[in-house]
Amino acid sequence: MKKIHCCACAASFLLLALSLPAQAERADRDKPIHLEGDRLSIDDIKNVKILEGNAVLIQGSMELRTSRLVVTQDADGFQKAVATGGANGLAHFRQKREGVDEFTEGEAERIEHDARNEITQFFVRAWIRNGLDEVKGAYVSYDALNEKFLVTTAGGNNKSATGAGQARVRAIIQPKAKNADPAPADKKSAPLTLKPAAGINPRSD
Repeated sequence: MKKIHCCACAASFLLLALSLPAQAERADRDKPIHLEGDRLSIDDIKNVKILEGNAVLIQGSMELRTSRLVVTQDADGFQKAVATGGANGLAHFRQKREGVDEFTEGEAERIEHDARNEITQFFVRAWIRNGLDEVKGAYVSYDALNEKFLVTTAGGNNKSATGAGQARVRAIIQPKAKNADPAPADKKSAPLTLKPAAGINPRSD
């Protein structure tokens, strides 16, 4: 296991940029958005929908679950969702990765998902797991189109609900799997043994 630790004093700004194999399910952006909650208010003029109490947004394999969810729509029809709260004061995110039976999962006190550019931002106590890899920080940006994470100790209000600041970012990156068998070019050739062909007798004069 390979670990990367970045440390500094509280006044500093830390940044960790990672490129991980985290591409989201491509079909998600073309799926309809489903909203659920205990209470729903809709402002058609401003294109704003507010869900409260066990709020859920589902688009294809992508899910946002929280206690309060505000969904807005721009002039081109793209949705932006802001999730706050949830169990233990955290909102939760989940989305299937493209081409594999694995999910990218994360949580934070506030999560903002922009369907136009497929960027999801995690604010305060942010944590994301992508397969077996993990990143943690006060702020995490997940770019599903370009398969990148950005992790920092600052991003808006970087203090948790308890008022404590976060002065570290952390990533745990698993080593890539190695092939069990070496490539054919790496294998040593067996000694060449010559044998007479069956059915052929040596010539006798």
